[in-house]
Amino acid sequence: MQITIKASKDLRGRVELPSSKSISNRALTISSLAGSGVAVENVSDCDDTRVMQAWLKERPSIIDIGAAGTAMRFSTALLAVSEGVHVITGSKRMKNRPIEVLVDALRHLGAEIFYEEKEGFPPLRIIGNTNLKGGKVQLSGSVSSQYISALLMIGPMLNNGLILSLTDTIVSRPYIDMTIAVMQSFGAKVGWKNESTIEVKPSPYHSCSYKVESDWSAASYWYELVALSSDDGAEILLPGLFAQSLQGDSRGAKVFEQLGVSTEHRGDEVVLRKNGMRVEQLEVDFVEMPDLAQTFVVTCCMLGVPFHFVGLQSLKIKETDRIEALKRELSKLGFVIEDRNDCELLWNGVRSESANLSDMIAIDTYEDHRMAMAFAPVALKDGRVVINNPQVVSKSYPKYWEDLKSVGFEIEAI
Repeated sequence: MQITIKASKDLRGRVELPSSKSISNRALTISSLAGSGVAVENVSDCDDTRVMQAWLKERPSIIDIGAAGTAMRFSTALLAVSEGVHVITGSKRMKNRPIEVLVDALRHLGAEIFYEEKEGFPPLRIIGNTNLKGGKVQLSGSVSSQYISALLMIGPMLNNGLILSLTDTIVSRPYIDMTIAVMQSFGAKVGWKNESTIEVKPSPYHSCSYKVESDWSAASYWYELVALSSDDGAEILLPGLFAQSLQGDSRGAKVFEQLGVSTEHRGDEVVLRKNGMRVEQLEVDFVEMPDLAQTFVVTCCMLGVPFHFVGLQSLKIKETDRIEALKRELSKLGFVIEDRNDCELLWNGVRSESANLSDMIAIDTYEDHRMAMAFAPVALKDGRVVINNPQVVSKSYPKYWEDLKSVGFEIEAI
């Protein structure tokens, strides 16, 4: 399937963003561990969250989580401390996303987990045990924060609790802090002992209600749209976003100030407007907000702002190799992006004149929702853009195309 996107001249409207899937999946995991009487409100309706909700409700012996990486990591840890024997599997891409670090850590804590196919990768057969010993685990801080969060969330259920020591540079610490904050909302006794060690006491979760905030990652595409719009009076209202957010991606608002977008906080909503600013070159470390990398790479290219972005090491193991995907798709638009050491991206500000923008350039999405959403705003600068397999947005923002239509974009299936 393909869609053609034509831009609206004016950009004004109120958009109901999806709830944070990161917070939703943490709250669902913890509510399952807390038992009856727990209500999670405003849960995301994205694929990653729906797949969590489905298996938690049905408890099948074989759990297929599709392409949901967060669900794979969190569910693996949850199943290790739950009753029963389960096999957890996923899409072809998921079966090639490494999980050995998490499995080794869980085995160290007493879990019984076996690889069903390729060593170090899903699918997994997990023999649950509600009486795991727990104890001390040491991990590199450079691993995916989802591994760390998965271990932390089962910590209260372990007989001896959990002491997690992190070596090297800690990647995506805001996601770890998010996990700790959600755990504490459910009564967990957890916190940083020092800059590299987290302790979780063996104290059960409490039953309570919990409301999920809107998704700052989804908001980033609306910042991009305002930045690229030629409408000087562009104004987008986004309810459900908090200034003091648990989400590390909320920091993207400060970066967008340098690309011409201001943020006005009004209670639990924000208003986006143009501020007339634009830096000559942008340098950002994305180690604490890697999911925004695609948004900023595309935005800078379309604005003609050279950049040097670092802290991108986790992009290689996302839904696709996002570094290679960005290089390949931007080359179709005349941008030659350089990568270094699998963790940096650079652009010198030059767009090739050989790019034939009169042709119907189609952007491939690689089963990656963020590729589709980050490239859609290109229509504001190039007049139109074609997106292949646009349905991938259902992973985190199912109503994305409908929301673009609501502010005047024309979207047609080819």
